[in-house]
Amino acid sequence: MTRKAIFITGGGSGIGRAVARHFAGRGWFVGIADVNTAGIDETASMLPDGASSRHMMDVRDRDQWKAALDAFAVASGGRLDVLFNNAGIGSGGQYVDMDPTEADRLIAINFGGVVNGIYAAMPLLRTTPGSTILNTGSASGFYGVAGLAVYSATKFAVRGLTEALEIEFAKYGIKVRSLMPGFIDTPLLDQVSADSNEPARTRLSDNGFEIVPVDRVAEAAWDAVHGDRVHTPVGKTAKQLARLSRWFPGLIVRQAKKIDGLGTAGH
Repeated sequence: MTRKAIFITGGGSGIGRAVARHFAGRGWFVGIADVNTAGIDETASMLPDGASSRHMMDVRDRDQWKAALDAFAVASGGRLDVLFNNAGIGSGGQYVDMDPTEADRLIAINFGGVVNGIYAAMPLLRTTPGSTILNTGSASGFYGVAGLAVYSATKFAVRGLTEALEIEFAKYGIKVRSLMPGFIDTPLLDQVSADSNEPARTRLSDNGFEIVPVDRVAEAAWDAVHGDRVHTPVGKTAKQLARLSRWFPGLIVRQAKKIDGLGTAGH
């Protein structure tokens, strides 16, 4: 098989599904990985015949990573042009109210899953010329967001890992990139938090925040893989946070106090 290949975690919905459709539409072979079998099947049904393989797996489990990538390598002809570490959860709430077990789950999936994936994929990445690791970060990885403390911390960790490995893996010819999206139009924005009767989508819109279509994130993923920037902010909110975190962090603090608890950025 000579066509390029991408392996996507969290491919059963949201950003992962949009990226799968975008890359498959450009002739790529797509490995769809998720904990949701129905979601995997639905994503696969949207792709051309013979353009995908399906992998039921939990990113926290290293044995499942190995089994999935072994099967993917057979289906892709041994290629892994892009590892897209996208699987993640968006739990939020005030830090003192969050169950520590939920904090553990956030860390294990959002950061531990990325670490596991890179370890598992290195043999394939190193034998595929010009390969890329693409990690889904978040605008909350530019500056910590109140009400999303642990979530933000996992995205800071993903950002730091991305930056470090972009340097370390240059000698292998492997690029390392991240997407840093703001508020994305996914079903998570329809959830109602404990401190409000309105879904996050309504409160964000009422406060003038942009909700980015998921297809725009897929386009940004394509650009990130083929471009030179380590981090790709997606949407107005993410781009503003990237600038403000560098030049006006105090302004972010004041603004953040007004939007505490509005919802999850990124997923």
